[in-house]
Amino acid sequence: MTQQQEGSIRRRRQLDRSEGDTDDRGWTSLHICARKGDLKEVKRLLKEGMDANVAACGPKSHGITPLHLAAKGGHVKVMDSLLECGADIDARTKGACGWTPLHNAAKERKRKAIRFLIENGAFLPDDINDTRFNPPLHYCPGLEWAYEEMKHLQQCNSSSSETTSYSSES
Repeated sequence: MTQQQEGSIRRRRQLDRSEGDTDDRGWTSLHICARKGDLKEVKRLLKEGMDANVAACGPKSHGITPLHLAAKGGHVKVMDSLLECGADIDARTKGACGWTPLHNAAKERKRKAIRFLIENGAFLPDDINDTRFNPPLHYCPGLEWAYEEMKHLQQCNSSSSETTSYSSES
C-alpha cells in the first residue's frame, strides 16, 4: 500500500464528532471512542444524546455496537458507561453467528471484561454446547473462561446465600 493510499484511509477513518457521521466502516464517533477506550469522550457523546445501541452500518461491520468494541478491547469503564445509558448487553451482530459483546471479550481473552459482562447479566446458558449461544466453542475458545467465571460467581452466590440464611437463623 502506498503512502498516499494509507493517508486516504486515515482521512476516511477520521470523522466529524457529530452523530450522523460515519467512517468507511460505518462506525460513528461513539464506536471509535469505545474501541479506543476513551472514557471521557464516550461519556461526552452519550451525554450529548448519542444512542448507546447504535449499530455500525458498514458492509463489513455486521451491525456491531459500541459495547461490542469496548468488550473486544477490554475497556470495562467504557462498558459500564454504555450499560448505564441503556446499551443492550446481549446485542447480536448480523449474520449466521450473531456475536454478543461477551463473545468479543472472550475471543480476545479479556478476563476482566468477561467477568464484568457476566456479573451484569450477559446471557450465558448453563451448557456450553447450547445452540442458543452461537458461535460454538471451537469458533471462540475464550468462552471457556466465561464458563469458569460463571461457575465461580454461582459458587460465590450460593456461599453468600448460605451464610445469610445461617446468620438469619441465629
